[in-house]
Amino acid sequence: MEPAQRRKIIHIDMDAFFASVEQRDNPELRGKPVAVGGSSQRGVVAAASYEARAFGVRSAMPSVTARRKCPELIFVKPRFDVYRAVSDEMRAIFAEYTPIIEPLSLDEAYLDVSETLNGALSATEIAQQIRAKIRERTNLTASAGVSYNKFLAKLASDHRKPDGLFVITPKMGPAFVEPLPVRKFHGVGPATAAKMKRLGIETGFDLKAQSLAFMQQQFGKAGPYYYGVARGVDERPVRAHRIRKSVGAENTFFADLFTFEAAREAMEPIVDKVWRHCETAGAHGRTLTLKVKYADFQQITRSRTGMTPFATRAELERQSLDLLAPLFPCDKGVRLLGVSLSSLDFAQESETLQLSLGL
Repeated sequence: MEPAQRRKIIHIDMDAFFASVEQRDNPELRGKPVAVGGSSQRGVVAAASYEARAFGVRSAMPSVTARRKCPELIFVKPRFDVYRAVSDEMRAIFAEYTPIIEPLSLDEAYLDVSETLNGALSATEIAQQIRAKIRERTNLTASAGVSYNKFLAKLASDHRKPDGLFVITPKMGPAFVEPLPVRKFHGVGPATAAKMKRLGIETGFDLKAQSLAFMQQQFGKAGPYYYGVARGVDERPVRAHRIRKSVGAENTFFADLFTFEAAREAMEPIVDKVWRHCETAGAHGRTLTLKVKYADFQQITRSRTGMTPFATRAELERQSLDLLAPLFPCDKGVRLLGVSLSSLDFAQESETLQLSLGL
């Protein structure tokens, strides 16, 4: 394979995708704060328009919190069939330039354009053309990042959002990473960012100062990845036809749960998120796994497999609660609950596209 520094990678990310589609299709929503998702007491924001983000509304935020931050917020029910249709249009555009396309979600993908179908074009020119065609064919905007690896291409696409294009060259890469907060690094979630902060690692510069042995000791298999990206190095290839084996979601709670009633309520947004993954991907699973972590960090799982995939959200919730109920009453408290589906059946397509809630 070609050396990583010689690869040409583009990361395309649609701007506030679900909300932008709703504003495109309903002129009355344009220029107003819009949240795609449920407005009920237990609803969750799947996507927020930039007008809503100005008030602090974010995806994965409880709808109650979002409405408190923005009283004028307009909730719109998601239309996954429409989002999938637009996503198909986008991927048709990508395929005009390269067959090496790795979708991350309906609105986001990596493209390897090291060897393109339009050999005379640079990666930057391709990114410009793709953005122009997306605007022309869908009346939506996309941001693009261009670099020599996936990690930097994603950072680049975030750098000029919305409706922007940014290029990180091999000379720029290592220095570009140094001042950035590690919490903005792809692959560093809230729990990892908190652990890094406890270790005195808050920026790329702090991360770069650590030895490979230290990173492996503290972060296991992920250690070499963090060690590399702090230096602008990421050897991961763009994987076309990526098949996801499972979809899942979990929450860690600020206060431990001791009753089944409290746990049942806490399961609502988790089941919601898993079901949105399924609806977005056009994939449903037969094997349900419940994950429980107690206050003393003991972790257990409970699973069951059906003859056919789960067909409705209500069925998924009922079966999840059936697995959960025998674990109560509980003396030592539950600090984390998770639900995942595996043995996936792809009714729509061969690639799993999971709903991106960290927009």
